[in-house]
Amino acid sequence: MQRLRVLRAVAEHGSFNRAAAALRLTPSAVSQHVASLERGLGAQVVTRSTRGVTLTQAGRIMVGAAESVAAELAHAQQRVDQLSTGRVQLTVAAFTSGGRLLLPGALARLMAAHPRTVVHVREGEPESTLPLVRQGSVDLALGYHFDGPLPVGPGLVSGLDWTPLLEDPLRVVLPEGHRLAGSEALDLSELTGEPWVLGCLKTEAYLRRYAERAGFVPEVRGTTTDYFFARSLVAAGVGISLIPSIALTPHIPGLRTVPLKPPAPVRHIGAATTGHSARPHITTLLTALREQADRRGPDRG
Repeated sequence: MQRLRVLRAVAEHGSFNRAAAALRLTPSAVSQHVASLERGLGAQVVTRSTRGVTLTQAGRIMVGAAESVAAELAHAQQRVDQLSTGRVQLTVAAFTSGGRLLLPGALARLMAAHPRTVVHVREGEPESTLPLVRQGSVDLALGYHFDGPLPVGPGLVSGLDWTPLLEDPLRVVLPEGHRLAGSEALDLSELTGEPWVLGCLKTEAYLRRYAERAGFVPEVRGTTTDYFFARSLVAAGVGISLIPSIALTPHIPGLRTVPLKPPAPVRHIGAATTGHSARPHITTLLTALREQADRRGPDRG
């Protein structure tokens, strides 16, 4: 198990040095564990290069097996704890805007249906929380992806069950006095030359991709990690912004929101679980999340 634990850390951190720091081992010890695993398997599990370490196909298989074992042990521990306490421990992860929109009502229904459930909530972006679902340390994670795959490493999606909840299109946010503030919809090319303020690094990446298709390079004057802060800067006249629909509350005076004409970037929001989590509490929570999405989602797909 120790060799698999080391391989998981190498896969997560992308280098022997960073894996060693996380495990509180020396890089030499990490290398020895990986070499021992490779000798036992008779196959190479990592490829080393100047850019770091990547898993081979054999390595991805072994990491997947290690994740399954870790998840099984974590859920077995939960069942043992339930025998002694009569309570079910449930850990739920969510990114900020999705959690704010969907979780409170869904968790209230869960607690009403299963009052002896002890719920732990943690905040995080899907690239950090979805792997925790596979490992068994998180039972359900709200996540999202744009027009690509789920934001987890290659070969790591197979252990996840993804339940789509809602489509969350990104909107252009403008000062109310902007020349285009009265538009019913905008083509991104109409925003050539505008200064931008963004509330998420991933949003910036997608803006640049879509702007390239529209024929311009965006001038980014502000980058934050908070959509409310980004909208506040738009209201102050720093620039315009691209904000997911569910992050457009609470209201800020002096702003106008305009949809983009197709093709426009969309966040696909859903819930990640595993087969180990197929129990009444997760079923209840998924049902409640779907109802919250149907009731409150701006563009249910």
